Amino acid sequence: MGDSLSSGYGLTAEQSWVAMLTERLESEAYGYEVVNASIAGDTSAGGLARLPRLLAAHDPALVVIELGGNDGLRGQPVETLRANLARMIELSQQHGARVLLAGMQIPPNYGPAYTRALASVYPELAARFDVPLVGFLLDGVALHPELMQADGIHPNAAGQKIVFANVWPVLADLLHAR
Repeated sequence: MGDSLSSGYGLTAEQSWVAMLTERLESEAYGYEVVNASIAGDTSAGGLARLPRLLAAHDPALVVIELGGNDGLRGQPVETLRANLARMIELSQQHGARVLLAGMQIPPNYGPAYTRALASVYPELAARFDVPLVGFLLDGVALHPELMQADGIHPNAAGQKIVFANVWPVLADLLHAR
């Protein structure tokens, strides 16, 4: 469950970190099928609205939640983000799925207090629900123009490789904890 950072915005399908995940799981015979339910521009409210149908349709063993960047870029209330992500985690866990939460940070356009409050939602929810956390999905990418597309928001193909490297160790631990 994600937004443009996981849908592969501006890239060919095989260049996204989710495609790299699919390839890795297949090459190492994990036995999982990846369903990329990411939509460019999606917010936590959109993800929450779509989640029940997706859980029913796919009966996932694991749900990766990567949402919140668009909430922050639109200046939506941090409490709404927190409530939406919390509900997504609860619904996934009630359905029997393990959850991995991917943290997000935004530029300081709305001021440092808002920026810090948004970033703090992810570790807070990870601790509250005892779910693994990728601290910042774009760690090592966001402040490196050579790893970003021309819009300065979305990772290019080289940046997607680093995003996958950020996600894989946390996800692999979760996969091994079957």
